[in-house]
Formats: sequence, structure tokens, C-alpha cells
Amino acid sequence: MKKESLRVGIAGYGVVGKRRRIWIDQNPSLQTVAVSDIQFAQEGVFSDGLKFFKTYEKLFGENLDILFVSLPNYLAAEVTMAGLENGLHVFCEKPPACTVQDTRKVIEVERRYPGLKLKYGFNHRYHDSVMEAKRIIDSGRFGKIINLRGVYGKSSIIPFSGGWRSERKLAGGGILLDQGIHMLDMMRYFAGEFVEIKSFVSNDYWNHNVEDNAYAIMRTSAGCVAMLHSTATQWQHKFRLEISLQEALLELTGILSGSKSYGEEKLKIVQREEGSNLGSFGEIITSYLEDFSWKREVDEFAELITNDKPVKNGNGQDALRIMELVFKIYNADPAWKAKIQIEDPGRPLVRLE
Repeated sequence: MKKESLRVGIAGYGVVGKRRRIWIDQNPSLQTVAVSDIQFAQEGVFSDGLKFFKTYEKLFGENLDILFVSLPNYLAAEVTMAGLENGLHVFCEKPPACTVQDTRKVIEVERRYPGLKLKYGFNHRYHDSVMEAKRIIDSGRFGKIINLRGVYGKSSIIPFSGGWRSERKLAGGGILLDQGIHMLDMMRYFAGEFVEIKSFVSNDYWNHNVEDNAYAIMRTSAGCVAMLHSTATQWQHKFRLEISLQEALLELTGILSGSKSYGEEKLKIVQREEGSNLGSFGEIITSYLEDFSWKREVDEFAELITNDKPVKNGNGQDALRIMELVFKIYNADPAWKAKIQIEDPGRPLVRLE
């Protein structure tokens, strides 16, 4: 045990939980002491001293400071609330819940514990290309955003042939909620809140009761338009986000991931050439060869707790707003709304100011 380290428990010790542990244990302020996963046949202790349990409830019997939640969607809200109610800081992976209603319940619990930190894993904000794009946009160097176009797709929802991700009652949604939520979060991060939404949503290829394609066009109150295609029928995995500014184009392609299937992560900057009718032929391309996003997220969370700072990226408000946006996209397609009878988030929103 590191000297005076914060003691961490991980609920859900699959691929994501194990990856989180790598960066938790590399942080000088953190140490993983216990994990839980239904795959364990019984409880015990690994050779490195890490305790393991079959149920997340057993974690609350340990002397913990922080809970990381890496569980299926249908458990995320329940376990996050339990962590807060047991006096723990909580880091939860996306999506925050299966429904908007459950996300609101979490926020209400969070309000009762102002001394605790709640952060969500909107991991893409911590990628180098996204961070640099955000710096450029915020600087005003190339003017305001005119529009955004994004495609984020893979060839299935794993395991789309079965398992909880293909069942709406367990997952809450399909490819849009599972993967497209990252692209939506970046669009909102760059452009602000979207107040007008049109969409087409379908499950015509995989024929599960969650979507395999979602097409959305959205507009902010300032007139910035964003177009998104979130797809599970992209036979060659693809990540691409184009951001048109008044004086330049930012093009983000590829995203470094565990699967390495989205290609090399790059940021292209194309500056508008005044007086040219042919567009610009000049461009600056930066390639990013290592993924520091997971480390940055964990390190930031530890620093916020240690120094009692507010969560600015991936906080409860971000979680609620992005869930409302996802479900507004679902509801904007009347046929899809009727098909699966999803919750209508049109009632007054929860305000967190």
C-alpha cells in the first residue's frame, strides 16, 4: 500500500475495469484494494493482495475512499447511488444509466452529498486531437463554429449477436447510447446545447430492439448545425469529426482505442484562403501515436479529490444533458418512438445551477 493513498474499489472487473486499475495503481495518490465481478465463482484474495468479490455490495464492507463503476448500463445508476450513499467518491463509465429518469435520480442523490466527487468517463475529451481542437476553438483564432459533421461506426455492438447490449431493458439503447454518445458529447463540448433535433433511427439490419443506426441533425440557439451518423453497420470501423469554423476546417480522424481498429489519430487544420474560389490546398496534419486519455482521466479525478476541486469535465450536469440529448434523438423519430415506446424527456429539465 502506498503511503497515505486513497483506497479504491472497482465494481465490474472486466476489460474496462482492468484497464482502469492499471492507471489507478500508477497514480501515486491511488491504490486499488478490492474489486467485484459476477464472473468470480467465490470471494478471495489475488496473489498481489487485491481482494475480489462476486457482488458489488461486498465492496462497501471494505475501507474505501473511491468507487469506480465499470458495470453494464442497467446497473450503473444503482451502483453509483450506492457508492455515494456509502460516503465514496464515484467514477462511473458512460452511459450514466439506461434512462434519463434514472440519471436524474443519481443527480438528486449527488446533491445530498456535496462533499463527494462524481465523475463520468467521457473518455474522448481526453484524447490529444480533441484537446487540441478544443483549445483552437476556445481561442477564437479561426472564428466561431459554423457546423459539425460526425461519423462514428463499427461493424456491430459487441456482443450484438446476444448479451445485454442487444436488449433494451438492460442496455437502454443501442449504438447511439453505447458509442455515439462519445461523438454527441464532443459536439456538445465544442458547440454548446442543441435545442432543435431531427432524426431517423432504425434497427433494420441486426433486428434487435435497440438501434443499429441513428442519423441526427441538430441546431443550437446560435444557429450552429451538427450532423451525426452513429452506426453499427460500418464494415470498416470509422471515426471522423469535421468542424467548420469561420476561417478554418478542423478534421479529426481516427481515435486511439484498445482495439486499434479506428486508424491513426490525426488532427488536420485547413485554413481558409481569402479570395480563393477553389478552397485551400494547404493543410497542417498532426498525428498522435499514444493514447494518454485513460491516464489523464484517472489522474484528474485523483487531483480533484485531493485538492477538493469541482468536477468540470464529465460531471453530473454533463451526464444528464447528454442523456437528454440521446433520448431526444430517439424521440425525434416518431416511428422509432412508437416502435419501442421510450421515455419522453419533454417534461421540464432538472436544473443544476
